[in-house]
Amino acid sequence: MLLKTFGWSFGVTAVGLAAAAFFWGWEAFALVAILSILEISLSFDNAVVNAGVLKKMNAFWQKIFLTIGILIAVFGMRLVFPVIIVAISAKVGPIEAVQVALDNPDRYEQLVTDAHPAIAAFGGMFLLMIFLDFIFEERDHKWIGWLERPLARLGKVDGLSLCIALIVLLVTATTLATAAHQHGGAHADKSGTVLLSGIAGLITYLIVGGLSGHFEDKLEEEEEREQEEEEAAKRAGKQPSAVGLAGKAAFFMFLYLEVLDASFSFDGVIGAFAVTNHIFWMALGLGIGAMYVRSLTVYLVRQGTLDDYVYLEHGAHYAIGALAVILLVTVKYEIHEVITGSIGVLLIIASFWSSVRRNRALAAAGAKDGGGGESEQSEVTSGV
Repeated sequence: MLLKTFGWSFGVTAVGLAAAAFFWGWEAFALVAILSILEISLSFDNAVVNAGVLKKMNAFWQKIFLTIGILIAVFGMRLVFPVIIVAISAKVGPIEAVQVALDNPDRYEQLVTDAHPAIAAFGGMFLLMIFLDFIFEERDHKWIGWLERPLARLGKVDGLSLCIALIVLLVTATTLATAAHQHGGAHADKSGTVLLSGIAGLITYLIVGGLSGHFEDKLEEEEEREQEEEEAAKRAGKQPSAVGLAGKAAFFMFLYLEVLDASFSFDGVIGAFAVTNHIFWMALGLGIGAMYVRSLTVYLVRQGTLDDYVYLEHGAHYAIGALAVILLVTVKYEIHEVITGSIGVLLIIASFWSSVRRNRALAAAGAKDGGGGESEQSEVTSGV
């Protein structure tokens, strides 16, 4: 199971590190390895959230996520995206942007760093909406009950998540963005840029997330009627088909996953410049890390980990909320990647441990009851 799921990741790691050592030497080998670890640590929460969406998709779309999706993740976000940022910032074509990256790495790093406020605002608002929609939704399992119960009741107010997100964006644009961090420690007024980029992030979330949720709901309604329709279809000499509906639902969920991955990768791409500004070393290192995130996502789905450890998804979404805040704060202040990655990992570990405690409490309660079902008091005994 492990080799089947992570086989491609192991292979890409071997080829990537070998290529780095062969073409650029042992320094490149070491830096590519460091970047891989950096990407994995920053994106572990991404894998958990991805798994929550991917488990609703069939085997075909899971394969699409691992093939076409990884091409988008590696070549699109880790190689093409920084080049596009340079092209827009320097007002040059993509070919000229690549030449800047190869011939003048310092200039390339400056252009990407100076574009960070816009990137952070877009990604920060997209991730913030994911967190707010999660925390305001009524759920069967509550990790931090004293906080999540009242927030779930507040979530019944229509448009609350969007309202809070807009307030956060306005505060960011009128405070942090007025003295945004730029290359070399300089500061500039980027309030307009941050405002527009943040609105673009919100619009992207509303469109992609809305379409994804719509078709997911349609698919669930269809699945509920599937058993009754099956008998009727057999009598008519044909089988009921939900392929078109499932295809639409899976497509928009796939699209949602790709935008989500893009938002998560912003901090990894920017943080990579703290290690190196060599465009191909960055692409190799971050690409290897992205492969492991993809494999870990599928592993969590196939092992049913999210069903066994019910608070993992909570921990991942709290990590998303923390990352959203960090991205917005980095509009003005530099925050080391170790801090960013550590917060997400610690939240995941805490939620995992809470899940383990919950499972032990349920097992103990089942033993006392002679192997009875799940206790209704599990949240009290196992939640934070």
